[in-house]
Amino acid sequence: MSIFEETEEQRIFRQEFRKFCAREITPNVELWERQRAVPRELWRKMGEQGYLCAWLPETFGGLGLDFHFSVIIGEELIRADGFGVVAPLHSDVAVPYIFSYGSEAVKERILPKCVTGEVITCIGLTEPNAGSDLAAIRTRAVRDGDHYVIDGQKTFITNGIFADAVVLAVKMAEPGESKGISLILVEAGTPGFSRGRKLEKLGYHMQDTAELFFEDCRVPVENLLGEEGRGFKYMMEKLARERLEVCVKCQAMAEECLKEALSYSKMRHAFNRPIATFQHNAFKLAEMATEVDIGRTYLNTLVAEFVKGDAITLKVSMAKAWLGEMVNRVAYNALQLHGGYGYMEEYRISRLFRDARSLSIFAGTTEIMKLIIARRLGLNPV
Repeated sequence: MSIFEETEEQRIFRQEFRKFCAREITPNVELWERQRAVPRELWRKMGEQGYLCAWLPETFGGLGLDFHFSVIIGEELIRADGFGVVAPLHSDVAVPYIFSYGSEAVKERILPKCVTGEVITCIGLTEPNAGSDLAAIRTRAVRDGDHYVIDGQKTFITNGIFADAVVLAVKMAEPGESKGISLILVEAGTPGFSRGRKLEKLGYHMQDTAELFFEDCRVPVENLLGEEGRGFKYMMEKLARERLEVCVKCQAMAEECLKEALSYSKMRHAFNRPIATFQHNAFKLAEMATEVDIGRTYLNTLVAEFVKGDAITLKVSMAKAWLGEMVNRVAYNALQLHGGYGYMEEYRISRLFRDARSLSIFAGTTEIMKLIIARRLGLNPV
């Protein structure tokens, strides 16, 4: 399945990236899962081939491609078992903040290296006591001459161990005031910036998730992204793209889980016939296939609207809520159809099941998506 009717250019791009994944990613997945890390060298290789930030203008080293190509990369990484290769978060979540709100000096210094893989980026939003409630963040920045002095900590930061540049959300007002949030780019090596432990997770094992610490961290004023106090607005503008990127993951993951369930159920025999021919199992597979097809159809429309430039906040919130739960249902049923073998690490469905669980949490939980939807419907849930 593909999200859209591809042009010849897109078809060739997909074929070439699929070959890249088969050569550089899939053979190394088990090793990287054990090592709990993807080597930096892979980022360089992706950069050399034009697979990082391909949407950036040529003036910054990009290819000037549209979001369809980001979708292709997101899909093919899942199909190649590269869920933990989080180039999409770098390319389509963190870097857009730098491109849209960074000063010309910052963009000229950082963006070309984001394209080549020399610079890996991440987003520093979540804190130990502030997840979905961004207004509750406590990391603070105080202006001191030509610098901001930052104190605070972040957690659950994807790419946190290897990141060379962090798009950091800070407070410049009293706690609880969303209008006081600003975004500052903090670069590796800045005095006062340190990393904590690499966090152990249920799944997503090859991806480096970390704690970040800032103590009297002095960052040049030119690293401010946009204007002071407008960070919350900037995040609201960019979250739709982030959530759409997660929706692509949800859909591709659901399709892979369904594929594994169908293949195993047709091959596995019990009572002298394939288990797929038992009515309960056949009906379960039919339900899974229906949900996966519905998800694909909705996502087709959503991607097309985003590329056109339409506002998708409501629809992407609906998609993120539904697809995040759908992929977990499909993963659960796919593993169940494998029986005891589904619980064994040697079977692919085991990893898919583990990894899928994160998708209803990333980029805003299902519950937060429902809150956004309700408010857009004119309701005021408390």
